[in-house]
Amino acid sequence: MSEIKNIPFEDESADIKETVVGYWSKRAESFAIHKHAEIHSEKVNLWRNEFQKLLPEKKELSILDVGCGSGFFEAVLSPLGYKVTGIDLTPEMIGEGKKLLERHNIDAELMLMDAENPTFPEESFDVIVTRNLVWTLPHPLQAYEKWYRLLKKGGKLLVFDAEYAKGFHKYNWGENRAHSEVNDAMKEECHKIYHMLSISSFDRPKWDVEVMEKLGFSEVMTDISVGDRIYATKDEFYMPDRMFGIYGLK
Repeated sequence: MSEIKNIPFEDESADIKETVVGYWSKRAESFAIHKHAEIHSEKVNLWRNEFQKLLPEKKELSILDVGCGSGFFEAVLSPLGYKVTGIDLTPEMIGEGKKLLERHNIDAELMLMDAENPTFPEESFDVIVTRNLVWTLPHPLQAYEKWYRLLKKGGKLLVFDAEYAKGFHKYNWGENRAHSEVNDAMKEECHKIYHMLSISSFDRPKWDVEVMEKLGFSEVMTDISVGDRIYATKDEFYMPDRMFGIYGLK
């Protein structure tokens, strides 16, 4: 196995998290509107089909959604009978998420918490899920370490992400229909974040697989076609960046 690139805190700009939180704070309201539309789209059933294939065959699962945003995965998973807890570092996002879940009568808990340092007791969850989060983390290796500890023995980590930083330069912005309402100033702020994060230069998901295997995850596998199944239609949720899945057992 090649040497895993670590990302020590002192090598990253001290204000990265503040910048990331500031960006998502400004996008929280419009993001929640977008997630409301996604809740009422075919994407919910498409995601449920994916989870049916991936989740352990156990009726009562405790699931942690890391970087939950305004609660889309809670809307997908909670109605299936699972106990779902979502955490996010942005207060405005949590606030919008709580309103969105209440509006749809969805029973799930959203909490303000750092994805890189969640404060739950070890072995608290059967499953940890995350979507479009890892690319935003200054210290993803530390995050993976924490998530491993939070899983019960036999628990499963499901990571969905894409190389959005590389895609920013690769694709025409007009192809990114999910962000069609994002103004130029916010696009530039997002671009700045891409260049602040070391993970933007990694070869993913290869890097993630190496990290997970080193931490002790077993049966680690990737699925580079998950985004092709869920976001094949060039609708209001479409992004040209190819979403991949990375899965592993503790």
